[in-house]
Amino acid sequence: MMDALCKTSDFIDHAMDRLYEENGRDRIFPKGVADSSTTSAVLFLIGRCRRQKNSCDTPCLILNKRSLMVKQHGDLCCPGGSISSRVDAFLSKFLCLPGTPLTRWPHWKTWHKHRRREARNLALLLATCLREGVEEMRLNPLGVTFLGPLPSQRLIMFQRVIYPMVCRIGRQKRFSPNWEVEKIVYIPFKNLLNPANYARYQVKIETSMEKEKNPDIRDFPCFIHHSGDSTEVLWGATFRITMVFLDIVFKFRPPDMESLPVVFRSLDKNYLTGNG
Repeated sequence: MMDALCKTSDFIDHAMDRLYEENGRDRIFPKGVADSSTTSAVLFLIGRCRRQKNSCDTPCLILNKRSLMVKQHGDLCCPGGSISSRVDAFLSKFLCLPGTPLTRWPHWKTWHKHRRREARNLALLLATCLREGVEEMRLNPLGVTFLGPLPSQRLIMFQRVIYPMVCRIGRQKRFSPNWEVEKIVYIPFKNLLNPANYARYQVKIETSMEKEKNPDIRDFPCFIHHSGDSTEVLWGATFRITMVFLDIVFKFRPPDMESLPVVFRSLDKNYLTGNG
């Protein structure tokens, strides 16, 4: 499969097949997911990384880097957010019309016929993250190809459950980030499949106390992304979502965290408030 990474169509077809196999086993969305205040939906976006003229168009994971104006500033994240009940309920009905990314999904008819409740929740969650993609980065919602949902992830520092939706971006190459986004980051999947790019993220969480005898220090697995003069760290819920995708599609798992080099970071009290 590594040799096929330069063939985006093969990559997409393989990913869609593996996601469908994974999602055909159990119920994906719990009862009441559409009405929960802790529910979020995000886009796991796959696009092309264009490099030099002689290089191939390699598939990349496309992420947002949070700006100083929002919580968890500086982190890489998938575009998305909470359900806007009225707006997203209306948009979810639009997504059920012919020709939309959802109804173009090869498995939609099967879901709509045999998994009615799951299909309604899927439409609502996809509508939510597509709307957020438009707001955050001016994503063209009709220019994406829906590949399938990923298992949910629960945030550690916040009371929230994230439902990722895997989509491929077609022809759109330029985005216009809003105030929530510092920049768009492209990570080639071939780099994500390289064990040498992983590390142990040792995070010190600062409090309002000036002198703390026992600071809160935690270790997390992470991925280190180098691009030009900048270095980004992928960790937390977005890291876990990415690892689930790599496991399902490629049977890839990162090295054991205890064996990895350590990267340090200190989180100030503004990290959780967005007052950076």
